[in-house]
Amino acid sequence: MKIGAISDLHIDRSNHYFPKDFEDVLIDEVKRLKLDMLLIAGDISNHYQQTMPFIQNVKHQTNIEVLFIPGNHDYWKNEAEEKTSYEIFEYYKSQPESIIADPYIINEEWAIVGHSGWYDYSFADSEKFSLERLERRKYYGSTWLDKERIDWGKSDLEMSKLAADSVRRDLEKVKDKNIILMTHIVTHKQFAVPMPHRIFDYFNAFIGTSDFDLFYEKYPIKYSIMGHVHFRNNIEEKGVNFICPCLGYQREWRSKDLKQEIQNTIQIIEI
Repeated sequence: MKIGAISDLHIDRSNHYFPKDFEDVLIDEVKRLKLDMLLIAGDISNHYQQTMPFIQNVKHQTNIEVLFIPGNHDYWKNEAEEKTSYEIFEYYKSQPESIIADPYIINEEWAIVGHSGWYDYSFADSEKFSLERLERRKYYGSTWLDKERIDWGKSDLEMSKLAADSVRRDLEKVKDKNIILMTHIVTHKQFAVPMPHRIFDYFNAFIGTSDFDLFYEKYPIKYSIMGHVHFRNNIEEKGVNFICPCLGYQREWRSKDLKQEIQNTIQIIEI
């Protein structure tokens, strides 16, 4: 079985391409690679009314299973939005393409578990910044925009624990199988921005979580797919393949060509 993985498409943030362009190029690439399944690890767009049609269109046009978990941008809402952040979360959770709290059984040997996850500040320089300072989510004149676009009504640390609890329950359901874990938030510190760094000594706080660490020791996770950080990297550690297949914003691409960038970004898992 040939499974493709990609994240951080940000289809509504390009200066030269429209969301339909992202859709068409991704569909063509899925067909060219002859994938049996596509996994999208979040940050499709900045609004649920754009994220879900994109996923459903890709699924319909490729005629394969397309599974996803939302990223932080997918939860964003503007001031006029009537839905609360939790209502948007529940909306995504109810979609057949979402695997939040609903592990996908591939076959007798493999399963997929997924959740957006949330950051717990543990990737920041804890000696330099107090918890109270990190909770402000403002540094050097910049604001971490989740502060303005998402309102969970709970602290980030509480949200990280809730996400980890949900994933733990799902891992228990499929612990007799080899597992592909998909999150949006990073779960390995090697995928954070290297420190010391003038900005990311602080903003790494909002990149990853350590609440998943024990899962890699306790459960048979063979692949861990994540997004959020807008760079591409693969590492193998203690039998786990960590994959970060982020497309990212157009200004971060290595070329100006969407097709080439998606081809360079998408990663293949063969089971």
